[in-house]
Amino acid sequence: MPSAGRGNQGAVMTGQWQEQVSLKPYNTFGIDVKARYFSQAKDDLQVRQALDAAQQQGIPVLVIGGGSNLLLTRDVDALVLHVSSQGRHVVSDDGERVLVEAEAGEAWHPFVQWTLAQGFCGLENLSLIPGTVGAAPMQNVGAYGVEIKDVFAGLTALDRKTGDVCDFALADCAFGYRDSVFKRNPGRWLILRVRFALSRTLQARLDYGPVRQRLAEQGTTALTAQAISDAICSIRREKLPDPAELGNAGSFFKNPVVAAQVFERIRTQHPGVIAYPQADGQVKLAAGWLIEQAGWKGYREGDAGVHRLQSLVLVNYGQASGAQMHALARRIQVDILERFGVELEMEPNLY
Repeated sequence: MPSAGRGNQGAVMTGQWQEQVSLKPYNTFGIDVKARYFSQAKDDLQVRQALDAAQQQGIPVLVIGGGSNLLLTRDVDALVLHVSSQGRHVVSDDGERVLVEAEAGEAWHPFVQWTLAQGFCGLENLSLIPGTVGAAPMQNVGAYGVEIKDVFAGLTALDRKTGDVCDFALADCAFGYRDSVFKRNPGRWLILRVRFALSRTLQARLDYGPVRQRLAEQGTTALTAQAISDAICSIRREKLPDPAELGNAGSFFKNPVVAAQVFERIRTQHPGVIAYPQADGQVKLAAGWLIEQAGWKGYREGDAGVHRLQSLVLVNYGQASGAQMHALARRIQVDILERFGVELEMEPNLY
């Protein structure tokens, strides 16, 4: 690579890469670790150039978007490639059904609000979720009764193994609960842009109790996608801390899905258990309820803690390290397993 020179704020520049860059601004936990190399990719060409250069020099690559689903426990001895591509547009519109496409680097919530401003319905229940468009299919993000798979129309991804650009239909993604083919093959696919099937007619999903209640409290008379979005944003702001003010990655644990007999055993011992029957006969337990019952809600050790209002959310009060956050998560997992015989799985990716 070209000889090194000095970059902004004292960071060392090597070609288009910066060296020894703090990743604190690039992860919502606010964990202060350093990347050996760091580069921004604003389009497909820059993505390819960074990946090719790293491959030629035998340097591993960690791709990040909004950093909202990432727990960094150590310095990253790799090239951290920050995908920051921008762009959103209507692909087709027949007057009722609308197909929209957004670049992977688009921030998720502003994209959702843009669709609502155009009069497009479908993403309102997914309002105020942190992260980027490109990260959303990785986890099949979901909230308030809607998941990405419910509004998904396709995506374009780069196969880092072959260099091919591939289009994925819904069936190709193998979406599951907070899961996808992309998550199950870490490092293989780099999502470039995503397409969504939206509508001009609202099909309200109000199965989640607090949404109906909040709409009533707000005196909503005309039910619109924007009104639903506003209600959900209001609920989320009350229960979930703003990462800009208190480091967190949203829900830290998945809601565990257990066999019916396991649920019955737990319900016998804990009649108030919150659970949701699944179509396959299994039962999804509310992880937040389990954690709260175990006494972890509001717990704090140093700057690592569990949020006082939402036990699913682990928070960094300022100077916690990723290792400290992970240690707290492991203690909670062990405790829940001992108390309830249920394993909790972390949502964020661990590095």
